[in-house]
Amino acid sequence: MPAVTEDEVMSALKQCYDPEIPVNIVDLGLIYGLRFTPAPDDHQDVSIDLTLTSQGCPAHVQIGEQVKARVEQLPGIRNAAVNIVWNPPWSPERLSADARKQLGIE
Repeated sequence: MPAVTEDEVMSALKQCYDPEIPVNIVDLGLIYGLRFTPAPDDHQDVSIDLTLTSQGCPAHVQIGEQVKARVEQLPGIRNAAVNIVWNPPWSPERLSADARKQLGIE
């Protein structure tokens, strides 16, 4: 089974949304990093560094569960671990051009 690529994981993550903002978490700039580790039977484990728009974000559990479930649906992924990180703090500069357009920020 070919290894899952970072692009494939990021594409899957574009289907995950912050429930309070109608923009996917990739375009929001919430994904800080991915790390792949070989797992048995030609599978991989992936560790995802995810931040949130604010430390008091009530949706962090929901977003983390959504990310884990979506990535674990990819063929070849055995386990996805979601790490909530706060460094560097998220800021609107991390928004993609698509996210800015969707949110009306030019």
